Amino acid sequence: QVQLVESGGGLVQAGDSLSLSCAASGRTFINLGMGWFRQAPGKEREFVAAISWGGGSAYYADSMKGRFTISRDNAKNTVYLRMNSLKPEDTAVYYCAAALTGWGERVKKYDYWGQGTQVTVSS
Repeated sequence: QVQLVESGGGLVQAGDSLSLSCAASGRTFINLGMGWFRQAPGKEREFVAAISWGGGSAYYADSMKGRFTISRDNAKNTVYLRMNSLKPEDTAVYYCAAALTGWGERVKKYDYWGQGTQVTVSS
């Protein structure tokens, strides 16, 4: 089992920045592929970013490239999502996810999910 706890969400204005954290426990963190997803009301969960086990590779959804940065600190069992130049359309619940094998953009790739943290961007 892997437990994931997100933090750092909140209410910000358009153009602001926000950093999310996801603390993992229960398994050797460095062996997990990690991802961030988000879900807005009435919409399907969508991929935001993913990072490989050692942190050497990252992958982003096209709409997040250049604005969002995913990173991980394996010593702290934590993955981060730095979000810059936020837009109202970024408003969603953001979820952290862990994959036992591999990593990537597919929701079904991930085996464990956090409870989510709300990000609201006002215009």
